[in-house]
Amino acid sequence: MSPIRCPCLGGLTYAECCRPLHSGVATAQTAQQLMRSRFSAFAVGDPAYLLATWHWTTRPAQLELDPDRRWYRLDILATRAGGPFETSGVVEFEAFYRLPGGSGSQHEISRFLRESGTWFYLDGVA
Repeated sequence: MSPIRCPCLGGLTYAECCRPLHSGVATAQTAQQLMRSRFSAFAVGDPAYLLATWHWTTRPAQLELDPDRRWYRLDILATRAGGPFETSGVVEFEAFYRLPGGSGSQHEISRFLRESGTWFYLDGVA
């Protein structure tokens, strides 16, 4: 059986790319890396990771993922700041999904904050 490609389409296997972040072995070094890992969390159905990487000021109390929505592609359209030595960043993306009745996409401009060396998703505008 061949290794599973990472859902974020970053070019590595899931075990090499987003799984270490999801399991807590590693942390995102950039806002874009966090964005990619959050997309992968949607794709693999990991709401705990999504909540853990959501900034406390905007994080919902709970998060339920739609089991019928299958996320399959992420396109990073633009990134502003969000590097390993910065404290904020913006990532514009389009994420594609399939539902039993068809397919669609979500376009968002997401803001990220880095506190005490850890990146968090703050909010996004569709």
